[in-house]
Formats: sequence, C-alpha cells, structure tokens
Amino acid sequence: MKKIAAEINSPELFIGKILQGLSKHGFLKSSKGRNGGFYISDAEAKHSLADIITAIDGDKMFAGCGLGLAYCSETNPCPIHNTYKAARDQLYEIYGKTTLSQFRTEKCGEKLQLRRE
Repeated sequence: MKKIAAEINSPELFIGKILQGLSKHGFLKSSKGRNGGFYISDAEAKHSLADIITAIDGDKMFAGCGLGLAYCSETNPCPIHNTYKAARDQLYEIYGKTTLSQFRTEKCGEKLQLRRE
C-alpha cells in the first residue's frame, strides 16, 4: 500500500480505504501479515471500470438524470435528457470496455498520479 500511495502521490490512509472497499466488493484480493498486501488475480482483472463504479456508487452515473431530477424519464424528459443520455451511454461504453487488466499491460505515457486541485 505504501508503494501504491507513493507511486500515485496520494496519502496512504486514503489509498488504504479505497483498496479495502475494492477488496470488500471482490475487485481485488488482500492478504494479511508481514508480506501481506493487495493484489489482483486474473479473474479480478477481467472486471471493467463500469463494474467497479456501479458496485461502489450504484448506477446513477450511467442511468440518472443529468440535472439530478427525480421525475426525468423517457416519457417525461428534462430539458437535457436526450443529449445527456447519449453522453452517459457513451461514457458507460468507454468504462465498460476498460478492464483492470489494461492497467497491467498498457504502457502509460505519463506516470499515473492523482490530480489535486
């Protein structure tokens, strides 16, 4: 966990909470002890980012109203419904195609770090 926190320039406690949550939802494994830590098996690596987002935050990001309105639906759309639905569906497709295994195999041009604003 220390290595992960250092590599992405993030506080260790913050990373620990995230990893514990992902482990609880079955997206990675953890082992205790002196040489313990977190790891992703080949089975967990098949999960998509959409799977993780939905498990942790629910499907609101991929199914909710862009304005956060409760009444918005296909039969009673809000003013941005159709435009937002198209963008939301495209976002789901992007996250659905991106698996954890890609973070193992694909080279990133830059070092992965959390952005702080």
